[in-house]
Amino acid sequence: MERVDVIADAAIEVIAAEGLRGLTHRAVDRAAGLPVGSTSYYARTRAALLELTVARIVRLDQVFPRSAKSSAEFIAGYVSEAITAGRTRMLARYELALEATRRPELRAVYDEGGLQIRHQAAAVLEAAGSADPARHARVVVDWMEGTIFGALAGTGSLAPPPFESLVASAREILTGIGVE
Repeated sequence: MERVDVIADAAIEVIAAEGLRGLTHRAVDRAAGLPVGSTSYYARTRAALLELTVARIVRLDQVFPRSAKSSAEFIAGYVSEAITAGRTRMLARYELALEATRRPELRAVYDEGGLQIRHQAAAVLEAAGSADPARHARVVVDWMEGTIFGALAGTGSLAPPPFESLVASAREILTGIGVE
């Protein structure tokens, strides 16, 4: 793993644990187990550190869930990964999403990542027979994002949905848009 990825991963951990107020170059150095000054070598400013972190989250978001027998299982697998193994990444992502509303330079990087996820969803839906993959991708991704947020930060965090429930919900969404 490259040092820049180690730094970005540590930044994700810091943000998820302490919020953006806890994100400092020293905190990232400490979390990564690197000598003081390592983070500032790769990201001189806080803005650069934020951009580096968002770029890493975008790369990590390119998750390909376990083998799926259906589109519903594929979609549910992505959501399941996000609320289990990807929990820390997703918490940091939500913190950064709010920060991006105030920083246009961060917004551009964040939005590019969101577009990649929507393009992936459109490709899956097109392969499943969607008549309007781009529009249907918005519907599916909005459901995914709402479900993930609810399971991590909403009232659903008390009892995150099991995989089988996610598959059933994804199937209902897909049936509603005429895909499955």
